[in-house]
Amino acid sequence: MYIGDLHIHSRYSRATSRDCTPEYLDLWARKKGIDIVGTGDFTHPAWREELKEKLEPAEDGLYTLKDEYRIMDAGAPDNRKPRFVLTGEISSIYKKNEKVRKVHSLLLLPGLEEADRLARRLELIGNIHSDGRPILGLDCRDLLEIMLETVPEGVYVPAHIWTPHFSMFGAFSGFDTIEECFEDMTPYIYALETGLSSDPPMNWRISTLDSYQLISNSDAHSPAKLGREANLFQIPLSYGGLAEAISTGNGLEGTIEFFPEEGKYHFDGHRKCSLCISPSEAAAYGNICPVCGKKLTIGVLHRVEQLADRDEDFVLSGAKPFESLVPLPEVIGACTGKSAASKKVLEQYESMLVKLGAEFEILRNIPVEDIKKAAGAPVAEGIHRLREGKVERTPGFDGEYGTIKLLTPSEIDGLEGQLSFFMEEKLQEKKKAIIGNDTESGKISAAAREQGSGAETDKEAKEKDIIAGKTEELHKNSLSPAQQEAVSARDRAVAVIAGPGAGKTRTLISRICSLLEDRKIRPSEITAVTFTNKAAEEMRSRLEKLPGGKRIGKELCIGTFHGICSKILGDRGEDFFVADEGLLEELAGKTIARFDLKLSVSRFLREISLLKCGIQGLQSPVTEEAAAYYQEMLEEEKAVDYDDLLLKTRKLFLDEDISAQEKQFRYLLVDEFQDINPVQYDLLRVWNKNGQELFVIGDPDQSVYGFRGSDSQCFARLEKDYPMLRTIRLTDNYRSTPEIVACALDVISHNKGPERNMRASNPAGASVRVVEASGEMGEAIFIAKEINRLIGGIDMLDVEENHGGEVKRVRSFSDIAVLYRTHRQAQLLEKCLRQEGIPYVVAGREDFLLDKNVRGTLYFFQYLLCPEDLVSRSFCRKLIWPAEEALAEEQLSMLAAKYGKKVRREKTEKLLEAWIKDRKLEESEAMSRLLNAAVLNPSMESFLETISFGSEGDVRRCGSRKFPADAVMLMTLHGAKGLEFPAVFLYGMRKGLMPLELGTAAGDMEEERRLFYVGMTRAAEELIITSSGEPSVFLGEIPEEHAVMEKAKKEKPVEEVVQLSLFDMEWT
Repeated sequence: MYIGDLHIHSRYSRATSRDCTPEYLDLWARKKGIDIVGTGDFTHPAWREELKEKLEPAEDGLYTLKDEYRIMDAGAPDNRKPRFVLTGEISSIYKKNEKVRKVHSLLLLPGLEEADRLARRLELIGNIHSDGRPILGLDCRDLLEIMLETVPEGVYVPAHIWTPHFSMFGAFSGFDTIEECFEDMTPYIYALETGLSSDPPMNWRISTLDSYQLISNSDAHSPAKLGREANLFQIPLSYGGLAEAISTGNGLEGTIEFFPEEGKYHFDGHRKCSLCISPSEAAAYGNICPVCGKKLTIGVLHRVEQLADRDEDFVLSGAKPFESLVPLPEVIGACTGKSAASKKVLEQYESMLVKLGAEFEILRNIPVEDIKKAAGAPVAEGIHRLREGKVERTPGFDGEYGTIKLLTPSEIDGLEGQLSFFMEEKLQEKKKAIIGNDTESGKISAAAREQGSGAETDKEAKEKDIIAGKTEELHKNSLSPAQQEAVSARDRAVAVIAGPGAGKTRTLISRICSLLEDRKIRPSEITAVTFTNKAAEEMRSRLEKLPGGKRIGKELCIGTFHGICSKILGDRGEDFFVADEGLLEELAGKTIARFDLKLSVSRFLREISLLKCGIQGLQSPVTEEAAAYYQEMLEEEKAVDYDDLLLKTRKLFLDEDISAQEKQFRYLLVDEFQDINPVQYDLLRVWNKNGQELFVIGDPDQSVYGFRGSDSQCFARLEKDYPMLRTIRLTDNYRSTPEIVACALDVISHNKGPERNMRASNPAGASVRVVEASGEMGEAIFIAKEINRLIGGIDMLDVEENHGGEVKRVRSFSDIAVLYRTHRQAQLLEKCLRQEGIPYVVAGREDFLLDKNVRGTLYFFQYLLCPEDLVSRSFCRKLIWPAEEALAEEQLSMLAAKYGKKVRREKTEKLLEAWIKDRKLEESEAMSRLLNAAVLNPSMESFLETISFGSEGDVRRCGSRKFPADAVMLMTLHGAKGLEFPAVFLYGMRKGLMPLELGTAAGDMEEERRLFYVGMTRAAEELIITSSGEPSVFLGEIPEEHAVMEKAKKEKPVEEVVQLSLFDMEWT
């Protein structure tokens, strides 16, 4: 018979002992009498290297410690050689069925080679370097599939399945059935780990678990904790024998259990209030703490009651036997009246190991008389009672371990010095402890069972979804009077001024629906201009749900100015090539050098854009000659820039008779009107000059593109050009809480203009928080920790630091956005989020798009999609093979033949992975980022479209090489326009960044304030504004009665952690 403890952790896991090394795991396995021990943490590369160095192969799939690393100890017999098996725990935090899920999984693998292979696969998905138990934004079903695809012999076991915060059946973030969690992969789950807070009888009460093997492990974070729970095996000593026992039960002889009451989450309670109560009492209180009024942490017994379909005294026929034990130091302490960690108890423990043998032998097999001779009558009597199950138990709750009592102080005194071991008198019956034996202590009523756990009820979630600003749900069956007026207006020109959260998108889509359904306008006569490709896709997706939606989607023109202009020119056979940012910067650099201009490249391109829009004129620092030279070079390359697209289209409509083309603009709708520039304004007029209706919607207070030529006075210009203009105002905010609305109004009211009116329609919520950090690193760390808190904690350490369920509503990662002024600010933030294993997506046009390998790659695939595009072919050749023309043609032709047939069939990610490998670009950070962006675009055609014409918010990349279904959004304030999130951080709101100062030049104060206002009003429920150093002047415009000012606390380092946590690291 072998004893196995398979779920443990190395020193590379968070909050683990430095002694979690192969040497000490081997030592303590010998002390405990454990024959097979898991390595834990197989995903961590440094730990795998240490295992390769210190272990050597034994039987198939098992390893032993090399003799040179063995620690000699009198209490650890040298003749015992524990076997190691490759294991690891993975934390999955993701969103499924509209609920945040946090589930831990135990994986067993047949060897180090297989561990390397699976780790490489998982590294593409998330950060496996910062913690031995990595956090992946990966559905458990997908994790199981990946494991079986990569290592078919692997064994997947849902870990500690009842732990409230991090398990498959957990009260706060788990599932009600295995099938809900694993879907079609459920047949590949064979065993379940019961965890410290449950024992087999508790699991027997759920009939759907009858077919699964129940295993138990310690989940040890230090070697001395090995064997708190373990498994009994009668198997051939090999990985195959072990895997078969776990999967089929053949050779699994039973388990060694903790008393479930000793577990940290057995009963319900609230640690902060020292409240420990039974499930029936918790149900009577509505799962609310009667002391403080906050939610209780629901324990394992309560959760079992909710899912149980059998009585608590049910015994499963044919179930594996189990033994309930207590670690020997605790037994010694309980029988001597001393602390289990005291020096005297530990001395006696070591003495007993030397005299009697391994701990499990002492607790399970050695005759009581022998124990009495070696350790005295009290300890012997305590072990006798333990074997008989005669213990008094006080249950654990809300992260506090429970306790067991074997002897009373008087019994200890009475046994001290006795020659006879067995007490003649029968033990007096004691007053029942909290858990007692009566069924009422643990049972909850059927009604309470149906009410659910401490997680939100459907009603609560629905109410909070309304608060989250889901405008469509709020007005599912009706529009507000002002919205209805905007939808049904038939005037020649209509302008809708819609403040943030006023239902702008809903109003716009409802108007299109009204045109189609109520007024029977042909889709081919309607054009909707959006600010971003993403907004266009969302609008098209919603309209396709209408009757005949697919046809409508094809006929109705929806897109950005640049996208629509590109299509118009392309349809008319115009030969043009849109220059990428790299080419534009190259030409700008040549022009600056030729004319000795004292401008940066980015400033030069901005000035050129303004000149083309007709704004700067004589005030421009770019001379007419320089602008002409730049344009000549652009034309020599047969290229156009984004402004040229608009200008060419405007010229086409002004110079030619294209009445057929004008039909599609008879009903023209324009979103984000406040951000159009003069050329775009002219386009609207020429497009709709013979049209029926012009409908524009926007908000002058959200005009933030002045540097591109937009003007918040565009509404006034429209009124002048269309005297019959009908103006409608939407002033109800359906998105944000009154606190957020009040703060935003206070800020924007410092700008010139009429008095602002914005009414919050949602109930009161949390105060806006303004947090001052000690420095940039402290600010980024605070945000990482605060995201951790908002999602309810990433691991049990976080949950316990936060004292259980005190966050009012647990967020998913995708509920959270971090907004900043410049892309550069994201770099430090990304480091912090990666270190903590928080999945994220970055939006924005970043510098990696200027890399020559990235540019050459994009040109290559553009050429493959359009073989007649010889300009793309030429640029690809120049960028990738600049000095080897003959070789370039040969290589290009070979690669084109290889990828030409795949480019329309295979996913973008797969194409780029192969391309990077062929071109040996694995070490290129820019190419890695391009690949991470490709994950979000399944087809190469859509990917190139996004790169070419996408706005700041359209171009996105993952923080890892796997698309996270649930991830925090990082983006600039400009990129966030038009979006909303339940929780928003405004990051880096300090002097110099907000308002932005470039060199000695200060930004446009009113536009910068509008940008800050845009950021504030993206938040629906929680707004947290952070700064370090001298705060932004805008923070001083938020009155104290509407916000809470606080300082970011400095994190205390966690003791006994060898793997540096984020908060211990020195950054250079």
